Amino acid sequence: MSRCDFKVVLLGSEHVGKTSLVLRFVNCRFNSGTPYQNTIGAAFCAKTMHSNGKDFNIGIWDTAGSERYEAMTRMYYRGAHAAIICYEPSSLLSWQRLRHWLTELRTVEEDCKVYLCGTKKDLLDSGVVSREVSEDIVATYSQGLHGHFLTSSKTGENVEELFQKIVDDCASDMKMMKNVEELRVQLMKEEAAYKAKNKEFCLC
Repeated sequence: MSRCDFKVVLLGSEHVGKTSLVLRFVNCRFNSGTPYQNTIGAAFCAKTMHSNGKDFNIGIWDTAGSERYEAMTRMYYRGAHAAIICYEPSSLLSWQRLRHWLTELRTVEEDCKVYLCGTKKDLLDSGVVSREVSEDIVATYSQGLHGHFLTSSKTGENVEELFQKIVDDCASDMKMMKNVEELRVQLMKEEAAYKAKNKEFCLC
C-alpha cells in the first residue's frame, strides 16, 4: 500500500512557475521550450526523501493559480503539513496576491508550515528582468513563517534545499511525527491483513 508521510501544497498565482519548480525537484528537469499550460485543479507527484535517519514519502500537490479554479483548489489544502507559496520577484502583482493565498490556506489548515518561494532567480541574475519586490519587504513578511527561498527551476538553485528544509522541519515536529508513526503502524497492519486474506484463497 502506498502512503505519503508529509503532504506539501504549492500555492501562487498563475505563471509564477509552480509546476516548473515541482518538475525540477521530482524529475531534475526544466522544460524551457514547452508552451505554458494552466494547471486545472491540482497535479500530484511524490518523492522519497531522507531526514533524521529515516526515509519519508513526500506527496506534492501543485494547485492551480488561476482565479477561476480557486473554489476547486481549496479542497487540496486540507491535511497539508506544509505549503510553499510562490511569487515572482519581478512581478509586484504576484507578491500582492501572496497575502490572499496565505489567508486562503489558514482558513483550511491553520497549523500548516508555510514557506515563501521566489521563483525564476536565473532571470534576475542575468538581468533579463528587474526586481519589483524588494528584499526588505520579503524579509519582513517572512518573519513568523518557516522560511524563504529564492529559487531557479532552470538551474536548480535552492530547489532541493527548499524541500529538504520542509522535510527536516516536519521530521523534527514531535506531534507530526507521532501521527506519521501511528499511520505507518496502521498501514502495516492493514497490509498484513490483506496479504493474509489473499493467502487463504491462494490455490498454488
